[in-house]
Amino acid sequence: MTVGGAPVEGLLRELAPQVLGVLVRRHGGAFDACEDAVQEALLAAALQWPTDGVPANPRGWLVTVADRRLIDRVRSESARRRREEALALATPQAALLAPAADATDPAADDSLALLFLCCHPSLSVPSRIALTLRAVGGLTTAQIAAAFLVPEATMAQRISRAKQTLRAAGGRLALSEGESGAARLGEVRQVLYLIFNEGYTASGGEELTAPRLAAEAIRLSRLLLRLTPGDAETTGLLALMLLTDARRPARTGPYGELVPLEEQDRGRWDRGPLGEGLELIDAALPGGQPGPYQVQAAIAAVHSEAATAEDTDWPQILALYDLLLRFDANPMAALGRAVAVAMVHGPSAGLALLDELAADRRLARHHRLLAVRAHLLDRLGTDPSATARTYREAAARTSSAPERRYLTARAHRVEAG
Repeated sequence: MTVGGAPVEGLLRELAPQVLGVLVRRHGGAFDACEDAVQEALLAAALQWPTDGVPANPRGWLVTVADRRLIDRVRSESARRRREEALALATPQAALLAPAADATDPAADDSLALLFLCCHPSLSVPSRIALTLRAVGGLTTAQIAAAFLVPEATMAQRISRAKQTLRAAGGRLALSEGESGAARLGEVRQVLYLIFNEGYTASGGEELTAPRLAAEAIRLSRLLLRLTPGDAETTGLLALMLLTDARRPARTGPYGELVPLEEQDRGRWDRGPLGEGLELIDAALPGGQPGPYQVQAAIAAVHSEAATAEDTDWPQILALYDLLLRFDANPMAALGRAVAVAMVHGPSAGLALLDELAADRRLARHHRLLAVRAHLLDRLGTDPSATARTYREAAARTSSAPERRYLTARAHRVEAG
């Protein structure tokens, strides 16, 4: 069964955050109860629509069913009268006088407000990620737990605590304005970027990537851009994800082994997202003051436009890293700049910067600092013993099995001359 060429499953995933937004707005802070009701409505639709047909107003159908399930649940509880009164008091007067759910304006969409709510300042970053994937992404608790390599019970507790924290903080479905709104939008972008990074390079486990997480981050970034049309940094974020994810087919060899950027077969890069990413960043950059996501996307674009690793315009990449560090002086950006310096001015210049970065507690024992040091020592070629030792130390510190195997193999290669 299709609607406008989109499968029912895709339609339900698109509508789920909109329906949840309607219920949360109507019923105040009852986030967990609203989510349960929406899940029941989605299940009912998944069972009925393929055989009965998709209703003329699918969003209104889901809102009606979810609203009824929520009210039925409240009525069936032991403290029925107290809970019904609380629910009625929490419902805005406008909602009490509103038309039937089936008559809801299909253009109305609370998805952006729902993203803001899931990224509430009172929540920790892991809780924001989990709640966003659950409420807006539509992933099950089991799927989120599997992606982040934690037991399902642990992830369920994290999501439950996030909902309780929201309730205690009085989190409401509302869009912030001015500086507050810009800050909250920035927090949403950060959460989506963290989700993408975990999907593109998994922090642990046997697989290098978690494609479903990366795909979900891209989907949610498309949604965010649709809800904030013309926002240059959101455009830059989506461009960065697309340009980076386009390399995925070339990032692993036939046995799942890691293939670094300079050794990748660029003919295997996915031209679809590559072209879209380049178009997006070309459109975003002339719009005014660039931000960190736009600059990172520009760096990815320079890599993407080079036919071979040798053709890479490293001086331009170094200039972009200098600009990026003005916006975001984070250690990983500084590490990327050290690589660019080494490519422009030689490995010794890059190694000197790494000595400075080693004083940063956030990087001092990170395996990426050691991996870059080993790579630059390898390029310098003056001390094979120290190079192999550094590769092995980096391998010992990563929790990613593919990265560990790659770094160990490099150590073997250096030792073999």
